Amino acid sequence: MPHNEPQTTSDELLSVSVVDKSFAGVRVLKNLSFALSAGRTLGLVGENGAGKSTLMNILGGNHQPDAGQMRLEGQPYAPRNPTDATRHGVAFIHQELNLFSNLSIAENIFLTDFPRTAGLPWIQRRTLRAKTAELLVRVGLDLPPETLIERLSAGERQLVEIAKALSIEARLIIFDEPTTSLSTRETEGLFSLMHRLRERGLSMIYISHILGDVLRLCDNLVVLRDGEVVGSGPVSQFTADRMISLMVGRSLNQLYPTRRGQATAQPVLEVKSLGQPQVVHDINLTLHRGEVLGISGLMGAGRSELARILFGLDPHATGEIRLDGKPLGRTPPLDRIQRGLAFLTEDRRAEGLCLEASIADNIALVSLRQHTRTPFRLLDTSQRHEGIRTMREAVCLTVKAGDAQPVNTLSGGNQQKVVLAKWLLAKPSVLILDEPTRGIDVGAKSEVYQLIHDLADKGAGVLVISSEIEELAGICDRILVMSRGEITGEFRREEFDREKILGAALRASKS
Repeated sequence: MPHNEPQTTSDELLSVSVVDKSFAGVRVLKNLSFALSAGRTLGLVGENGAGKSTLMNILGGNHQPDAGQMRLEGQPYAPRNPTDATRHGVAFIHQELNLFSNLSIAENIFLTDFPRTAGLPWIQRRTLRAKTAELLVRVGLDLPPETLIERLSAGERQLVEIAKALSIEARLIIFDEPTTSLSTRETEGLFSLMHRLRERGLSMIYISHILGDVLRLCDNLVVLRDGEVVGSGPVSQFTADRMISLMVGRSLNQLYPTRRGQATAQPVLEVKSLGQPQVVHDINLTLHRGEVLGISGLMGAGRSELARILFGLDPHATGEIRLDGKPLGRTPPLDRIQRGLAFLTEDRRAEGLCLEASIADNIALVSLRQHTRTPFRLLDTSQRHEGIRTMREAVCLTVKAGDAQPVNTLSGGNQQKVVLAKWLLAKPSVLILDEPTRGIDVGAKSEVYQLIHDLADKGAGVLVISSEIEELAGICDRILVMSRGEITGEFRREEFDREKILGAALRASKS
C-alpha cells in the first residue's frame, strides 16, 4: 500500500490524509497520511526533526496544516487552537509537564473548568474534591486531591496529567516521551495504566525514542523521516533494527563508535573524600586526560548531585576537588568554567539553554570573553561568527533557517547539539555530561557518542552520567557505580557486565 494513503478500518477514530506544513518556506510535513483505530495504540517514531512535533502540534491545535485534511470519528477535524482540540476530546501529555507546582492536584486538573454553582462565581469545593478523587482512583494515584504538585514525584505528576486528560473525557491521548524523567517502577506503572486505558476503548499515540517500549506498547507503527511516512503497519512487521534503518535512511550497524584513543596516566580531575550530608559520602575518584569515565546507578543514587557539586552549583561539607592538580576550593561556577570545567545538565531546556535566544547567541554564551578585543572588551563579531560556524560543523548541527533561529523552535536532538556546541567552543579540559542522550533519537545519539570520543581523543577528560548501562558500556573506558550517595563499584572495560554493574547499584540499598 502506498505510504500517502491512510489505512482505513470500520472502527477508525482518527484519519490524517496528505497533510502538508511549511515554516518560512521550509517544508516540514510532506503528504503525510495515517489512520488510528478506536481502542488502539499507535507508535510514532522518527529522528529529531522528522516532523513528529509539528504533526502533534497540528493535532493539538497549535498549528494548522497548509494542505490535507483530518477526520475524527468520521467528522472533519480542524482545531484552531488547543482549547478547540480539548473540546473534541484530544489530550496531549507533553514531555515537559504543564502543571503549576504551587497549586493542588484538584486545581491543576480542573483549572479551566472548575465546578461552580449556576450563575455564581464560587467554586464548589466539595464537588471539586469528589471529582478529583474519582479521577485519581482511575489512574491509580493514592493521594489527597488537595496535595500540592510540588510535593509529587515525576511519575505522580505524569498520572495527574493523565487524570486531567480523563477529566475532559478524552477519546485520544497523545504521549510525547512520557518516560524520560521516570524511574523504572514509575515507568512500569505508567505502562500498566496505558494498558488499562486501552482495554477501556481509549486510543493513544505514543512517541518515544526508546524503541523497545514502542514495540512493547503499540499495535501499529508509523515511521517518519524528513516529514514523510517511510514505513507503517502492524508492530509485528517491525524490529528495532528495521525502525532505525527507516528513521535514518541507512543501516546503523554500529551505534557506538570505535574508541581510537587511550586514556593517559595524567589526572585532570581528582576528588578526595568528598561529602555533603544527606547527598554524597566519602567520594573518591580520578578522571584522567583522554578518559571517558561513566557513572552508573539507580535514580536517587546521588549521581546528578555529585555533578552539581563538582561544577560548584551546590556546596560540599568535606573533602577536596582538584582540577589540573590545583584545588578548586569554594569557587563559583564561572571561575570553574574559566579554569576549563564544563557541565551539560540533565535538564537542557530549564538549565542549559536560553530558549528565546538564537542558536548563535546560545552557542557563544559561555565563550564571550574569548571573542572580545582589549582594551575595551569589544566583541569581535567576525571571530565569534567563525567560532560558531566551526562548532556547528563539529556537532553536525544542520538547521536550514540559520543561526538566527530561536532555540525553542528546534527539535530535542538539535537543542542538545546547541548545548554541546556551547561547551565545546569553550574548549574545556573536563566535560561533565548528565544524561546527554535523554530524549534524542538514535541518529543524534550516535553523533553525540562520536563527539565524546573526539573530545577525549584531544586530551580532555569526559565524565558521563547515564541511566543506560548499555550506553556507558558502549562509550566508556571505565565505569563507577553509585548507590545512596556512595561509590559501590568500579569496572574497567574488560570487566563490563550488566548484571555486575546493576548488582553494585543495588548493593548499598540492601545493607
